[in-house]
Amino acid sequence: MTSPIEAEDATASVALDDETPANSKAVETGAPAGRSPGQLMWMRFKRDRTGMISAVVVIFYFAIAALAPVISSLYGKDPYTLYAQEPDYPFLLDDFAMPSGSFGGMSGDFWFGVEPNLGRDVFTMLLYGMRTSLYMALVLTVLSVFTGVLIGMVGGYFGGKVDYWLGRVTDFFLSFPSQLFFIAFMPVVTALFVSPTDETPTYMRAVAILLVMWFLGWMGMARLVRGSVLSLREREFVEAAKVSGASRWRIVRKEILPNIVTPILVQGTYTLPSSILSIAFLSFVGVGFVEPTPDWGRMFAIGAEIYEQDPAFMFFPGIAMVVFVLCFNLLGDSVRDAFDPKTGR
Repeated sequence: MTSPIEAEDATASVALDDETPANSKAVETGAPAGRSPGQLMWMRFKRDRTGMISAVVVIFYFAIAALAPVISSLYGKDPYTLYAQEPDYPFLLDDFAMPSGSFGGMSGDFWFGVEPNLGRDVFTMLLYGMRTSLYMALVLTVLSVFTGVLIGMVGGYFGGKVDYWLGRVTDFFLSFPSQLFFIAFMPVVTALFVSPTDETPTYMRAVAILLVMWFLGWMGMARLVRGSVLSLREREFVEAAKVSGASRWRIVRKEILPNIVTPILVQGTYTLPSSILSIAFLSFVGVGFVEPTPDWGRMFAIGAEIYEQDPAFMFFPGIAMVVFVLCFNLLGDSVRDAFDPKTGR
């Protein structure tokens, strides 16, 4: 029969055996044994092959847009020069002002061909057009997300009359037909700052586009954030923070905001490609960017006029936009699945 002293010694030896080197190292260093939510999200995202490929493609697009001046310099062309009028390229266009080469004039000098009528280089037009559209859409997305999160969080957290009136303001802006409003209001915005007799500067058109699209671009995010905050403000951990005497700012910043990061990120990844399409639409209908500013929408507008004579001109801009929008939407799906611990992917 085992004595109490022997039993105590055996228990102590078992406790010492259970303290493996890994556990003892964690105890000594004070490092946490588990993984943070961010680490778990990253592990799930890395296993998603579609998401990783989409992320690489999206990063590649932004890198190409950022390096457009460098690439243009190395390539030796720019999107503004009328190469058909240069003595070095006397036969760039035929008698009908169409590219004289095959598939839009593709050659070693002009990788993606040349523009009909004017003879500009399509490759550099696409590079600078991507630069204009991507970074305009990025700024617009940041503004829309920030505004939507702020209004949605204030309305959802405070509730009552604050939520009621913010909700009515949101409904009022949602009632606007956005595309018709863009077309009708863009000339009004530019006329407020520029005399009708003067040509509108490019930067002023960019500011006007941002203002008009920001004006009608935050409501979806506000609705999403409001609904998420309403479901969180009565939860136990929020009530515990209130009882402990935490300020409203601390509750919002420490308790509520970290729990709505997922829908904000996912909605943001859907907002950016939508913004690109909207900016391209404005230029396509003639109220966005105009000559000679390179822009995706302007390239589609030019291609729509000459697609019967030169269908190749719209090929590369169309493929580039479809690939980017598709990859960004797939990236949004992958981010959502990575943040969702119940996903089966």
